[in-house]
Amino acid sequence: MTDIQCQHLEEISKHIEVLLHASEVPLPANALKKHLSLSSKELKQALELLRQRLDTGVLSLHETASGYRLQIADSYSLLIQRVFPQRQERLSQALLETLSVVAYKQPVTRSDIEHVRGVTLSSNILRQLFDKGWIEEKGYKETLGRPALLHTTAQFLDAFGLSDLDELPPMPDMAAIKTMA
Repeated sequence: MTDIQCQHLEEISKHIEVLLHASEVPLPANALKKHLSLSSKELKQALELLRQRLDTGVLSLHETASGYRLQIADSYSLLIQRVFPQRQERLSQALLETLSVVAYKQPVTRSDIEHVRGVTLSSNILRQLFDKGWIEEKGYKETLGRPALLHTTAQFLDAFGLSDLDELPPMPDMAAIKTMA
């Protein structure tokens, strides 16, 4: 690559950084390509250059399901929490269990969730997950009553810093856990 090409790529990476700083939401690759008139190859090279440049600082380039965003490096989280002790949102055990069932077993119905958890599912928990935009209805199960099928959303992936469901940690072997107890 010539010096001129390297300078051009460096300038593109700075433009991407500016857009990511200015955006309140992750920017998809297609939006970056469109706004900066880039090819897929140029975008990939510019993102890698940006990632390398940011690695020496306090920000990092992170890809989520919705696109790319800048975030503060994990090593600074304690400092941020100490200086800005904003109330951490507490997610209830029931909400986390319900969300886990949807994430790992999707598509699921309300009845499926109740079967896995062994308790009746509160409408409030589902409402909270819908309000956060973490789950959505996508179709109906072809059975009596045609219950809605629930799936996680890109917002769920973004909230947990994932780009794909494959990045979820593996499910624990429940049979092995029960035999240890």
